Amino acid sequence: MKQKTQLKVLLIATLAIFGTSYCYATAGHHDGNGEHSHATSKVAAQKVQGGPNGGRLITIVDPHMEFLVTSERLVQITFLGRDGQVVPVADQVVSAVGGDRSAPTKVEFVKNGDGLISTAALPEMKRMPIILQIKATPAAPGVRETFYLNMSNCPSCEYKEYACICGH
Repeated sequence: MKQKTQLKVLLIATLAIFGTSYCYATAGHHDGNGEHSHATSKVAAQKVQGGPNGGRLITIVDPHMEFLVTSERLVQITFLGRDGQVVPVADQVVSAVGGDRSAPTKVEFVKNGDGLISTAALPEMKRMPIILQIKATPAAPGVRETFYLNMSNCPSCEYKEYACICGH
């Protein structure tokens, strides 16, 4: 009987700890009705920039780049100077991995006008992890950018969730 009581106490304590951390982790992101609450988010005070074509702005490289998923689910990369103007692609090398973690899709890019376009379409998934590998030149060390590609429409701005500029 004593062992059952100890298990109950342990279970209640575990639920209390995880329930509290869940509430803190999601506070400010959704209200009680499941709606987005962007104004109370800690990040909402920061100005988040979007790309000129409606894609996600990647700022860990210079020149910056815009990651945009086209209607055909191809990925279009556009390089942008600090002034936001298009910079023609030079020797940059970009690759991406995304899709189902058990069967990821590797995507290579080729030049397309001033930017890059993927040689294959992304899988038909509403939400998937993306890992970008970006090199300034083929011999240069690469940098990585990882994020979830959420193709849902943001309820507060005109962008898709993966490129949302609301600050959440």
